[in-house]
Amino acid sequence: MIKTLGDSPKLRIIDFFLDNPLFDFTKREVIEALGMSKKTFYKYFPDLEKYGIIRVSRKIGRAKLYRINPEHPLVEMLREYEKRISSERADRERAETLKLQP
Repeated sequence: MIKTLGDSPKLRIIDFFLDNPLFDFTKREVIEALGMSKKTFYKYFPDLEKYGIIRVSRKIGRAKLYRINPEHPLVEMLREYEKRISSERADRERAETLKLQP
């Protein structure tokens, strides 16, 4: 998705959570996984939480863990977009393979 839509910090955060829908993460874990600066992360993450794209999944002591919100319309749309792109890429690769076969 990053290759087709761009490498914006918000999109990188969303993409990380989309790639890991069954797991929840602390903010620190996301920052480390993305190699993003704290300043950049904290500039963009609050909007994602405010609009319900990312939500608190549970609390452990004072730590909050976050997960993608699968019911959010944007998340549903991005998942559909990922499926479509993957399907198109597979079709292109299949066509290329058939061209190369004697």
